[in-house]
Amino acid sequence: MNQTRQKALLPTLVFAALATAIVSSLGMLLVPSISSQFNVDVATAQWMLTVNLLAGAIATPILGRLSDGPHKKRLLMVSLGTMFVGSVLAAAAPNFPLFLTGRALQGLSYGIVPITISIARRYIEQSKVQPAISSLSVTVSSGIGIGYPLTGIIAGLFDYSFAFWFGALFVLATIIVVWKVLPSGPDTQAASHRFDYLGTVLLAIGLGSLLLAISEGPKWGWGSLPILVLQVVAAVILAVWVLVENKLDHPLINMRTLKQGDVLLANISAIALGAALYIGMSVASLVAQAEESTGYGLSLPVLWAGFVIFPLSVGSFTANRVVRVLAKKVGIQIMLPIGAIIMSLAGTLLWLLHSQLWEILLSMLVFGLGMGASYAAMPALIARSVAIQELGSSVSFNQVLRTVGSSFGTAISAAIIATHAGSNGTATPAGINMTFMIGAVLCIILGVALVVHSIIRASKATYSAPLRVD
Repeated sequence: MNQTRQKALLPTLVFAALATAIVSSLGMLLVPSISSQFNVDVATAQWMLTVNLLAGAIATPILGRLSDGPHKKRLLMVSLGTMFVGSVLAAAAPNFPLFLTGRALQGLSYGIVPITISIARRYIEQSKVQPAISSLSVTVSSGIGIGYPLTGIIAGLFDYSFAFWFGALFVLATIIVVWKVLPSGPDTQAASHRFDYLGTVLLAIGLGSLLLAISEGPKWGWGSLPILVLQVVAAVILAVWVLVENKLDHPLINMRTLKQGDVLLANISAIALGAALYIGMSVASLVAQAEESTGYGLSLPVLWAGFVIFPLSVGSFTANRVVRVLAKKVGIQIMLPIGAIIMSLAGTLLWLLHSQLWEILLSMLVFGLGMGASYAAMPALIARSVAIQELGSSVSFNQVLRTVGSSFGTAISAAIIATHAGSNGTATPAGINMTFMIGAVLCIILGVALVVHSIIRASKATYSAPLRVD
């Protein structure tokens, strides 16, 4: 690769990750608009979130494993092309089923980041790999803080379809840049193995059943027969999947790498922080758009509601810059507990202070700082613990667990708000407070556990260090 392309490689990969963030933001704020446009109730319209989530969770581990193979650029181009088709279809769909099809195709955006990380580790010089991986991981969260305001502005000034057309144009621009900059031809250093079709089918069925049960549990009832069946199917299929994966030499997800200390720590954190972050973002957006008569709402129109999430982007971008400096001095592993503690502070602020706009903006800024530190640390910890041949699948599984955590956050929020609804079906101040409290407590528990783990590991390292004899 010539020097000009080498310099442009990381910005190009960041651009691809940013496309993921832009497409991911075309969801929560647009549910009311989609409900009105296609004449469906809000619960039905929320399937635009569910189908996107399910498609992304299933596609991500597949794309992650394929990114460990020789055809990295081709895989990224196909994924971006599918996202482009999905965005166009969602923008131009004449009916709700076709719109949902477009949203499902957009779900491939969840798998873009593991591909970019795999490419970065392969082609970026070794001394710059860790900062590059951290930047790519944080780009999605930073980009969501930009994507939400853009979505709000476009949908507020025009209609929902213009937001999807904007997403399509952004992805198209990304395709052109990736095609010109990324090295062509197969990766000669990558091993080529038989693809794990059985593991893929089992994970798709098991994970799809689990996420569908989590997403629809608050609406269908946690004790309803469909939810119970989905939970049983998920438990059985995922158990079989683990047994199958452990017997294969080249499985879809190498379960042996998941047992390593840093990888296990990153994956547990992904679930907990994903849930806490989604609780904060979703309920903060709800508070921003709710009427003042509810006792907690700020009555912001959709044009401005997206800006509530913007400080998240500022905070995560700032944290990523700070992490690059601190990681060289204290190590990347310490960034994970630091990030979790900062997110605990943000969750507590949001729980105790959310009656004024500035209070929510401040909390989102602090959330961004904590998220930037945590999300930068997780893939870096995984990257230093697994072989390059397993990086894509290991990072993709971490991404899936973030998605699972987000689903838990959605279910927790919906369940609490539903059980504390007013006479007109809207959330009550008590429901909002309790939801914020759960998010804060989740961050605090994880933060304390990570700090204790770091102290224990540091003390063991000190104890086992050889004594100096002068």
